[in-house]
Amino acid sequence: MAFPLAYLPAVAFYLTTHSPKAIEHDVSFDLTISRHSPRNTRRELLHPPKPIPLPLEIVLSIIEAAAYEGTTPNEHLLKHSVTLRSETACNSFRGAVNRSTERGRVLGDAIVRLRVIMDHNQPFGLSQHSFAQAVTSCPNLFELNLALYGSAAPGEDVVGILDVSRMRRPAPSFDDHTLTLLRSGPMITALQFSNWSENQHSITQLLDVWPSLKSLAISGTPPQPPSPFLEPFRCSLEELRMNFQSPPSFDFTDWLLHNSSETLRILEFEREPSIQLLDRLIDAHGTTLHSLSLPSCHLPEHAMVVQKCRQLRELRFENPMVSPRLWRAIPKTLEHFALGVNLNTSIQPLIYVIKTCTSLKAVSICTSNNGDQHPLFSVVKMACAYQGIGLSVMQDLHIFRSQMRGDPLPSSTFPRIRSLNNLYLMRS
Repeated sequence: MAFPLAYLPAVAFYLTTHSPKAIEHDVSFDLTISRHSPRNTRRELLHPPKPIPLPLEIVLSIIEAAAYEGTTPNEHLLKHSVTLRSETACNSFRGAVNRSTERGRVLGDAIVRLRVIMDHNQPFGLSQHSFAQAVTSCPNLFELNLALYGSAAPGEDVVGILDVSRMRRPAPSFDDHTLTLLRSGPMITALQFSNWSENQHSITQLLDVWPSLKSLAISGTPPQPPSPFLEPFRCSLEELRMNFQSPPSFDFTDWLLHNSSETLRILEFEREPSIQLLDRLIDAHGTTLHSLSLPSCHLPEHAMVVQKCRQLRELRFENPMVSPRLWRAIPKTLEHFALGVNLNTSIQPLIYVIKTCTSLKAVSICTSNNGDQHPLFSVVKMACAYQGIGLSVMQDLHIFRSQMRGDPLPSSTFPRIRSLNNLYLMRS
């Protein structure tokens, strides 16, 4: 219904005379944008403030409280690894793990890894007997890492001297009392021995102590060929890593792996081996190998070696230069492929392996000389993502090596890892 405009004055008069009295209110408006407006709130949510780091004093207090907390779970979790470099440190350690006290027994039982540096050139270096007593104080010891350095004649200790010259320093062999103490201690499973002296007999002495070894890493001075009257090494090794300044003799490797023809699963060379040595070891153990690590695979002979390992589940090499024959030798059982990449690396074959190898689960790449700027590097990432394959990219070679090795335990998958759960397996 239309409302005639002529009635507007009458309506206004009615409302002003018959409506209740109007109430006055003080109302003010602020049209400026608040810093806490919804728009700014959304911006703050998209860009949350950086967390404020804890002061170092609080962090140290937490660590100190955890270190002095005497509960068994804390001891097993925090104090599983020890490094000894001097006689003073060893005396303190032996006092802490004194088995005449409850706390000492708990601490000693928690240790599964022991790293020892015996430097005969240091005035307060660790002695043989103290080293053996430290080992016997850890009944659950699983892994021993021992580095041996010889002593220089007075005036011949030059700072920064080359490793080759340092390796000519003499170091005494282990005496009978030390060997007896070591035999009375724990039966370790993994041994890493770095011999930076001219003593070529120490490794055979240590190997005779522990017939329980499954994992062995030896580096430095190559051992002397064993005597023909010496019985073959008793252990059935599952893992062997070598890093000698010069290739070991065939007699030594034959003696070392005499009882490992059916058990050797992991073989790693940190330094380029001779083709003759590599062929000899692969001919004897290639059918059982699950993991092979070489510094490089740039020669056709390297591809032939890989081709002989038909059960290979992990292949690792560091040199970005790759023999074209290698790509045709990749076994169908491969689960982990680790390699070096630079701007000159041929990546197209790698992309083909990623797309066609159905067993592949992980790819690890160590880049050098701007390898991550390779024109096809993004294609590698996309191929791994599309196939559901894990991709790890790193630049530090030492980190690359350490992450690839994992704990020295039997593994059903590759790459092996280091985890807290493995610590409990080592103690079991």
